[in-house]
Parts: sequence; structure tokens; C-alpha cells
Amino acid sequence: MEFFGTLWNMLPALPRTLIAFAIVLGVLVFVHEMGHYLAARWRGVHVDAFSIGFGRPLLQGRDKRGTEWRLGWIPLGGYVKLHGQETPEDVSPETRAGWLPGRTFHEKPVGSRAIVVAAGPVANFLLAILLFAGLFATVGQPVGGTGISTVVEGSAAARSGLRPGDSILSLDGQKVGRFEQVQRYIQPRAGQPVVVAVNRDGAEVSVTVVPEVREGASGSVGVLGIQGGASRFERLDPVSAVAAGAVQTADITWQTLKGIGEMLVGERSAKELGGPIKIAEVSGEAASLGIVPLINLMALLSVSLGLLNLFPIPLLDGGHLVFYAAEAIRGRPLPPRAQEYGFRAGFAVLVSLFLFASWNDIAGGAIGRWVAGLVG
Repeated sequence: MEFFGTLWNMLPALPRTLIAFAIVLGVLVFVHEMGHYLAARWRGVHVDAFSIGFGRPLLQGRDKRGTEWRLGWIPLGGYVKLHGQETPEDVSPETRAGWLPGRTFHEKPVGSRAIVVAAGPVANFLLAILLFAGLFATVGQPVGGTGISTVVEGSAAARSGLRPGDSILSLDGQKVGRFEQVQRYIQPRAGQPVVVAVNRDGAEVSVTVVPEVREGASGSVGVLGIQGGASRFERLDPVSAVAAGAVQTADITWQTLKGIGEMLVGERSAKELGGPIKIAEVSGEAASLGIVPLINLMALLSVSLGLLNLFPIPLLDGGHLVFYAAEAIRGRPLPPRAQEYGFRAGFAVLVSLFLFASWNDIAGGAIGRWVAGLVG
């Protein structure tokens, strides 16, 4: 293991970043698509093809069930081709003649179709739980508390009266138990008064602090000017580790949804939204720090991937689930034209998000800094 670690660190930064990106995204996509595949098998739907990556296959083969397995050379996603996913009206008579009776996707009840579609995001959430559980059972769960070890002189915290030795209990009435929860709450509240309740020598004391505004690559963030105590790690038994992994996954899901809501209402900068370039950069940085940060990043991204696919945007799994919910309520599918308009709108939204996130990656990431250095 030490040999491979040394060999890995000898690689130049760019190849290391690309390899880490391919590994991280490949695992997440494989688990997502495997969720669809296993659910399809369970609900009696034949799978025509299972692909990781797009473009010309680097590797491909067919199993005894007739499913073709592919590894594409563009590692930016994947797909499961379900048998008879199209409606009979959308294909030729020759194609319909080749369908396996009782094994097509479109003829299954709406509940079975919804299960197959939802299984992909569910698989990503389960992967995140297992990855966090594995870290908590082997490395340990970080237990840092909310104790303040250092208060920067002249900072917002110092002006408000916070002291080293204080332990933060709540922020605006919301209880916190870890220092990262404090950071997540404060960062989007630059210039906004925050009531901080602390435990000081056994007594509860409340102070009002206005986080300072600090400009970063992702926009303005709030800063108190404090440092927490060193974290310690406590190993958990397998059952407790899985439970803690589920709590961690739920907490990240909620914080992500909350952050998106704050972006929509203008409380947080949309510059924080990242795309594939940012994921590649962060993957390379995490890989350079070791296997534990890389696994932690993989768990975080797995939550994000599962959550993103549940958004009610046509073309995503969540959009299909909205159509199925409407079908269950109406007793029949939505008119083809309504679905077509929905898919067009969903495509436009996804392309816009991709371009916006990619622009953020370029402008605020390493590429942007490189260009700025050339211009400067």
C-alpha cells in the first residue's frame, strides 16, 4: 500500500486529478445505474444495455441474460437501456415485433416503473450511508464539539465578547453540536446579526455577533474569527456506524436543500454552484490527501448526485417520477405533447445549469486563476 501511495504522489497534478475524477465519478455512476438495473430485474423488466461512460465503448460484452455491458471512453455519466422503454406508438412495427412479452418497461404498472426510476437516487443515498459508516467504524467519527480554542484579536467574535473556552450551544436558537455546523450557519450570513448562545464556566450566556464579510473564490462569506478545538475520533460498532452514517447523510441532504433555497432567495451567492471541472479539481485535491478524504468526498458527492436526480426536472429521475405521479392521479399518462414540452423545458434547464456551473468552475477555479495570472 505504501508503494502505491508513493507511486501516486509521484504522478503530475493533472494526471492525478483526471484519474481521481474518473474513479470518483465512475463509482458514483456505477452505483446509480446499478440501482436502476437491480430494480428493473426485480420488477421483471429486461435490461438491454448497461453503460458506464458515453461514446465509443472501450470494453463491451453480453451476459447470458442478453444484457450488453459497456465501458465508454467519456466518463461523464452512464445509462441503463430498459427493454421497451418507448411506447408502442413511438417505434416501428419491426421493433415492436422484437419485444419480449411481459418484459417491457412501458407495459409495467406505474408503481413498478416508479420503483425502477427511483432506485438510482436511492442507491446513491445508500452508498453515502455505507461510506460514512465505513469511515466511522474504521477511522472513527469526528467528535470536535463546539468549543472555542482561539478568538482572533479585532474580529467580529472578539468585539461581541466571545472568549476562548466558550462552548457554542446554539445560533439564533438552533442547537449545534459540531464546529462545522457553526461554519455552515455563519458563512451565508455575512453582515447579518446572529444570536450566539454559549456555555461559559457552566452558565449559559448569549451575545449578538455580526459576521465579517470576506471575499472568496465562491463569493462573499461570513467569518466570526474563531477556531475550534482539535477534533478527536471515536470508533463506532457496525450498527452504530450505520445509524450515524444515516444521520450524516440526512444532515448533508438537509443542508444542501437549505443552501439551494438560500441561493434562490439571494441569501447565498450562486457562485458556490459547481460543475464537473470543480468536481475534478476537488477530487484531485482529496486524492492527494489520502484515501480517507477521498472516500469522504465520494460520500458527499453521492448525496449530491442522488438529490440532484430527484429534482422535479424532466429528463432527470425526479421529472419522470412527477409524470408517474400525475399518471397515478389521472389514471392515464399525460398527453404526449405535454410530456414533450416538459422534456424540452427540462433539457433547457439542465443545459443552462451545466453552462452556469461550468462558468463558475472556470472563473473561480484553477483555470480562472491561471488566465488571470496571464492577463495580470
